[in-house]
Amino acid sequence: MADSYSKVKGGKLKLKGHKEKHKKHRKRKHADGAEGGAGGKKVHPSLTEDTARHGGWWIVEKVEEITGNIAMEIGVQTYMNALDNGRLNLGPVRDTGDAPDVTEILTAITVGESKIALKSGYGKYLSIDPEGRVVGKSDAIGSREQWEPVFQEGKMALNGFNGCFLSANEDGAIMCESRKAGPDEMIKIRSCAESEEDPLGNVPKEERGSLKDSEVNYVKKFQSFQDRRLRVTGESTTALKTARQDGTLHEAMLDRREKMKADRYCK
Repeated sequence: MADSYSKVKGGKLKLKGHKEKHKKHRKRKHADGAEGGAGGKKVHPSLTEDTARHGGWWIVEKVEEITGNIAMEIGVQTYMNALDNGRLNLGPVRDTGDAPDVTEILTAITVGESKIALKSGYGKYLSIDPEGRVVGKSDAIGSREQWEPVFQEGKMALNGFNGCFLSANEDGAIMCESRKAGPDEMIKIRSCAESEEDPLGNVPKEERGSLKDSEVNYVKKFQSFQDRRLRVTGESTTALKTARQDGTLHEAMLDRREKMKADRYCK
């Protein structure tokens, strides 16, 4: 297996219209203006409003952070979505505060120092078919299932085994066709792994997904489960969005559970 890994050559990210410039080494500054953050402690890149807008999923900035559950954002609040037939497409636009859907979550596995493998929720590894389509149909990791994240100038692109970069076409299909990384090939890989400093430390874990997920989490937490059935209202979450803005989310969820007789504390 090690021999097959070495055959996959990495390459520098080629930006369309980009001219080489001599880089100046600068120490990274954080939001508070101090180098290294408050007290000299490193501030995790996830500590931003962007993280909250994406349901707690933060943008990775180096290969070492791409492990475990990840989501691939292509565009704004739209993620690569796996289908049960092995195809991949661009999912719908997510609301502000919503996390990626379960079919948009991949498992990243480290392969060597600079490459990763990606497995869909259907248990298949992602590769590229002869037409340049990204598909999830492989049962094991070979050279075709290896991907190289390339970081440059604060941007990231994902290079496939065929030397082309991942993007979505006009029909929403996920492809690897361009050997140069232009604006369409710029993507964001997001992770939900907890850092040393929890970016949403003040937000209960039950509320770190979408509002629908949050309601299910609280039902599971407080339901008596007398008949072993999960009782969740089919009502729209529109009222919950308003309640969250007004600071009355917990009361609104309790009222909805009470209607369903789905809370052991409801009278």
